[in-house]
Amino acid sequence: MNRLDAMTTFLRVAELGSFAAAASQLGVARSVITRQIAALEEHLGIKLMVRTTRRLTLTAGGAAYLEKCREILDLVESAEAEVMADSLTPRGHLRIGVPLSFGLKKLVPLLLEFAQTYPAITLATDFTDSHQNLVEEGKDLLVRITDHLAPGDIARKLGTSRLQVIATPAYLARHGQPRHPAELAGHALIGYTHRGVVQPWAFRIAGEVETCYLPFKLQANNGEALAEAAARDLGITRVPDFVAEDYLRDRGLVTLLEDFTPPDLGIHALLPSNRYLPHRVRALIEFLARRMRCPG
Repeated sequence: MNRLDAMTTFLRVAELGSFAAAASQLGVARSVITRQIAALEEHLGIKLMVRTTRRLTLTAGGAAYLEKCREILDLVESAEAEVMADSLTPRGHLRIGVPLSFGLKKLVPLLLEFAQTYPAITLATDFTDSHQNLVEEGKDLLVRITDHLAPGDIARKLGTSRLQVIATPAYLARHGQPRHPAELAGHALIGYTHRGVVQPWAFRIAGEVETCYLPFKLQANNGEALAEAAARDLGITRVPDFVAEDYLRDRGLVTLLEDFTPPDLGIHALLPSNRYLPHRVRALIEFLARRMRCPG
C-alpha cells in the first residue's frame, strides 16, 4: 500500500463526506476507495470513520489522523513547489471560510475567476459570519474583516473596508440629522450583534478613537438586514462600505458623521500557524491580493 496514496484517498473521503464522491473526484471505482480505506484502517489498527447509509463520521482517531495527513501532504506539495516553482501547477482541494455579505457581494466573482484560472484546484467555500477555527474545521484559509487581529494570528492583508453611518432622507427629515456622535443617543439606532452581543460604535473624535455604547432599537447579525431596516426609514445604522454602496446608489440613503469616521478595517486572509503553506493556498492569496489591489 502506497502510504501517500492512501492518505490522499482518506483525505478526499473525509473532506467530501462520501465514498462515492471521493471515487468520482479521483476517477476510480467506489470499490477501490472502500478497499483502500479498509486496508489503511487495518494497517493503523484503528477505526478511522463510522459509515451509515446516511452519513460518514470520523472517529476521534480518524480526526487526529486527518490533521496529520493534511500536514504531511502539504509538506510534500511544499517540497515539490520549491524545486518546481516555475512549472508546478497549483492543484488540490481548498477549503475556505468567508464572511456572508462580503463573500456574496465581493468575493464570489473573484472566486469564480480563480476557479477558471486554476482548473486543477477544487474549491469549497463556507459563507458565514460565525467565528471559525481554522484547524478544528479543517479550513485552509479564512477571510476576516477586523480592526485588530488576535495575538499569534498569521495573516496576509488583502484590502481595507470602511464603516459608514447611513439613513434615509425621510427619516432625517422627521427626526433631524445628527452632527456629532453625541447626538446619536436621541435617535432610533440599528445595531450589529456578534455572538449575541451588541457591538458598540467607534468614532474618531478630536483625533482619538472613542467607543460609544448606544441604545439600539433593532439588532441583527447581518449587515444587509441592518441596511434594509434603515432603507425602510426605521432609523440610523452603521455598516461596511461594501454593504452601504448599493443602498447609497440605488435606494437613496445618505452617509452621516463622515468627519468622525474611525480607521479603516483590514480585510485579512487568516492562515493556520501549524502547517506549511501549500502552493494552492499561496496561489489564492496572491490572486485575491492582486484583484483587491493590496500587493505585498
